[in-house]
Amino acid sequence: VLSFRAVESQSEGQCAPVDSLWRRYSEFELLRNYLSVTYPHIVVPPLPEKRADFVWHKLSADNMDPDFVERRRIGLENFLLRVASHPVLCQDKIFYSFLMQEGGWKDMVNETGFQLKADSRLKALNATFRVKNPDKRFTELKHYSDELQSVISHLLRVRARVADRLYGVYKVHGNYGRVFSEWSAIEKEMGDGLQSAGHHMDVYAASIDDILEEEEHYADLLKEYLFYAEALRAVCRKHELMQYDLEMAAQDLTSKKQQCEELATGTVRTFSLKGMTSKLFGQETAEQREAKIKILEEQIQEGEEQLKSKNLEGRDFVKSAWADIERFKEQKNHDLKEALISYAVLQISMCKKGIQVWTNAKECFSKM
Repeated sequence: VLSFRAVESQSEGQCAPVDSLWRRYSEFELLRNYLSVTYPHIVVPPLPEKRADFVWHKLSADNMDPDFVERRRIGLENFLLRVASHPVLCQDKIFYSFLMQEGGWKDMVNETGFQLKADSRLKALNATFRVKNPDKRFTELKHYSDELQSVISHLLRVRARVADRLYGVYKVHGNYGRVFSEWSAIEKEMGDGLQSAGHHMDVYAASIDDILEEEEHYADLLKEYLFYAEALRAVCRKHELMQYDLEMAAQDLTSKKQQCEELATGTVRTFSLKGMTSKLFGQETAEQREAKIKILEEQIQEGEEQLKSKNLEGRDFVKSAWADIERFKEQKNHDLKEALISYAVLQISMCKKGIQVWTNAKECFSKM
């Protein structure tokens, strides 16, 4: 459960927003699903993981672990900030209601009927395999998102293994501290130096928990872009569906034009069951043909208008989607650069502390 304070100023004529709200993770899922369906051309920010993944084995993977719950709370807060900073999503009324209203926002979501607009997985899969002229840019973007997900997954797995080894190194220092302290108890002239060296080792070993918790923060930043890869693919799938609908509409229009021409000229270009039936049971009367031609002409006119509308919709989608993808790429490059630099700085700082610990131990030994 997440609690956050509403910081938006009160607009004239609106009810005063509550000071704080409680939201469950499932409510965040509902909000994001609504945004994904309503704004198919936008790379909608992902939610943080519901259960811990890519963790080093000493860390609890329990989704009720206090440290994990706190990191997830930070992730959910980051999701809200991502949406609030987006030039389009921030203006959505339901998002505003999610932030400001204790209850009622779910009714607003359901009234939009967004579930009915959601495309089925079967339809999306069908479009993927049957689109004849896919847009090369979106095909390349889909491959890029797959590679991005693969690389970040591998990076997170390596980082978890390194964290395990690092944990072991720190615990070895803890063992050094215990041995030096016990040794100091039986030594007279060397006792003080051994005890001081043991103290330095103990302090260093105790710092590992805070360090690895800070590392988890950087891992969460990487995980966000691991999940962003799926948001990219969602935009690609939506474009495939639009392209598929466009091609099906064009194919249907061509078929109707051919039928109309065959009826008008009395010639059949392709084999059809209707043609065989006509040969077996006689040709249609002129009145029947005229009636069918009239219906087909109306359907052709309607189909041409639909095709024109789908073409315009497709062009608008590509223009809007590509603008948002470029915005996402700039954000990604900035965020990952900052995260990786910070992670490197953390590693350097840890190494310097390790060197300092052994420098201090050396001084302790030299004074014996």
